[in-house]
Amino acid sequence: MASVKSFENLVAARKSLKLSLEKSKALAFALEKAGPRLEEINQRLPSLEAAVRPIRAQKEALVAVGGHIDRAVGPAAAVLKVFDAVHGLERMLLSDPRSDLPGYLAVLKRLEEAVRFLADNCGLAIQWLEDIVEYLEDNTVADDRYLSNLKNSLKKLRDLQTDEERARLEGGLLEAALDKLEAEFRRLLTENSVPLPMSSLGEQACIAPSPLPVPVIQKLQAIIDRLSANKRLDKCILIYVEVRSSNVRASLQALNLDYLEISVSEFNDVQSIEGYISQWGKHLEFAVKHLFEAEYTLCNDVFEKLGKDKWKDCFAKIAAHAGILAFLQFGKTVTESKNDPIKLLKLLDIFSSLNKLRLDFNRLFGGQACIEIQNMTRDLIKRVIEGACAIFWELLVQVELQRQNPPPSDGSVPRLVSFITDYCNRLLGDDYRPILTQALVIHRSWKQEKFQEGLLTDAVLNIIKAMDINLETWSKAYDDTTLSYLFLMNNHWHFYKHLKGTKLGDLLGDAWLREHEQYKEYYAAVYLRESWSKFPGLLSREGLILFSGGRATARDLVKKRLKAFNEAFDNMYKKQSNWVVSDKDLREKTCQIAVQTIVPVYRSYMQNYGPLVDQDASASKYAKYTAQSLEKMLSSLFQPKLGKYGSAKARHSNGKFNNAVTNQFQSSPTVV
Repeated sequence: MASVKSFENLVAARKSLKLSLEKSKALAFALEKAGPRLEEINQRLPSLEAAVRPIRAQKEALVAVGGHIDRAVGPAAAVLKVFDAVHGLERMLLSDPRSDLPGYLAVLKRLEEAVRFLADNCGLAIQWLEDIVEYLEDNTVADDRYLSNLKNSLKKLRDLQTDEERARLEGGLLEAALDKLEAEFRRLLTENSVPLPMSSLGEQACIAPSPLPVPVIQKLQAIIDRLSANKRLDKCILIYVEVRSSNVRASLQALNLDYLEISVSEFNDVQSIEGYISQWGKHLEFAVKHLFEAEYTLCNDVFEKLGKDKWKDCFAKIAAHAGILAFLQFGKTVTESKNDPIKLLKLLDIFSSLNKLRLDFNRLFGGQACIEIQNMTRDLIKRVIEGACAIFWELLVQVELQRQNPPPSDGSVPRLVSFITDYCNRLLGDDYRPILTQALVIHRSWKQEKFQEGLLTDAVLNIIKAMDINLETWSKAYDDTTLSYLFLMNNHWHFYKHLKGTKLGDLLGDAWLREHEQYKEYYAAVYLRESWSKFPGLLSREGLILFSGGRATARDLVKKRLKAFNEAFDNMYKKQSNWVVSDKDLREKTCQIAVQTIVPVYRSYMQNYGPLVDQDASASKYAKYTAQSLEKMLSSLFQPKLGKYGSAKARHSNGKFNNAVTNQFQSSPTVV
């Protein structure tokens, strides 16, 4: 029994050992297979240790820090979500806005909202993360290495936030989108701003209430809204001013405004640029009432949402850049030229143009934005009024100064006389009298003086009275009294003929005109009496009727009398051939009277007594003239000499005053 039990134990031990060997083999195989994995785990243990090290703190500390972590994770996650959304907008915002401007603006607005969110929350999220690190550090929840890594990460976040703000200023996504909007703003303006087509001022094109289509204005307004919201309005206005002022200048180029750049040194007197001054008024009216009026309306339409100050400031810049200041500067240049009577009329033309545009100027260029235009306009008006009034009151003095100069040597109407009569008529005419009166009223008000009715007419009457005195003085300066009579006949007739039926003639009255007509008749008779009326007496028939002394004696008397007639006629004709009767009708009448006084008597004399000398060898010496040749010679007298200062022509055929007259008027040379 004992041996059997021992055997059983041995068998059991054998089975147990065999089982143990099998398990050992299995374990060895498993260990062999798990070796590489254990090596990998061994390599990862340091990082795993660092990762799990913070959670090795006490349970109470970990529970306390959990609340801080929860508060920071929410904003941080939101910021990350918005960052992802911004990246999703990038493709649309870097495309061309013109294809879908409303869509582009909508996306841009979303970007603006995202940027505002990030600006408001990025800093807050980072601050909360920094608070966590500080808590971990203060409560020794994590080791120094872990905290150092966290601090480095947060510093990088702070740097990234600063870089993002800098990038936004220097060309980030938002700035790039705004740049594209500015480019689209310029494109819309440029492609729809077309210079006004016109062939002449007489055929001005009709201008629509707004020079841009309504859809374009609406697009511009939408762009302005976004640019303004992002503090880019100033650049937007600069673009608008640049494009629109350039468009106005292009419209004005057709008018050939180079004359606006003329300087005082480039012309001697107003007459040299008289035509430009006339154009200036028309061009200024066109520019103000059409071009600047249209720009004023358009500025209001485009920038109305920004307020009156903004769009008026924009318009002021367009007006200044487009050329309104050049118009005003030209007027100032005219005022700085040297004074002469024609300048008075041109100054009144300038004042009239400005006065017609006064309401337009006040409306368009009122307000602080246009202060430079206002100051230049006020200065120009002041210069114009003061200059015009100074010249007007100087007229009488200038006429009186001419008195000391000698009269025209040919007895004609002095150019000063014809100039002053025409000039005063123009001042009293419908074109100039109202504006001159207004200038005088304003000038008096500046001096705290009241304008008296009749001040203008009294001044003109005094000028004419001074001219009357001049005529009397000049007539006494002739050595030849006959020439003085011709001179007075010329000038009294000039007054009567050229003033009758005129404004000045009405002012002087019918009695004054009739008096000059009578003076003309008187001096014409005296002139004839002292000149040609003496000639019939040289052809006396005394001693020839009965031939009491015989044929030879009669021949000698005829020769003697013809010789005396010829010598007297030659001398008189030679002298009077340099004299001038300015008026054609008076000249023809004067010649006709001379012919009627001499030729019939001479013809009769030669018919009766010419045969006595015809057979003489020296007949041509005595029968020097025929009746026809005498008539022709007398009829050719008193003609104005072209190029001579004795010409009666005081005006060019186009109605402009002679340059020489105004030069003479201001420098007081000889009155010729």
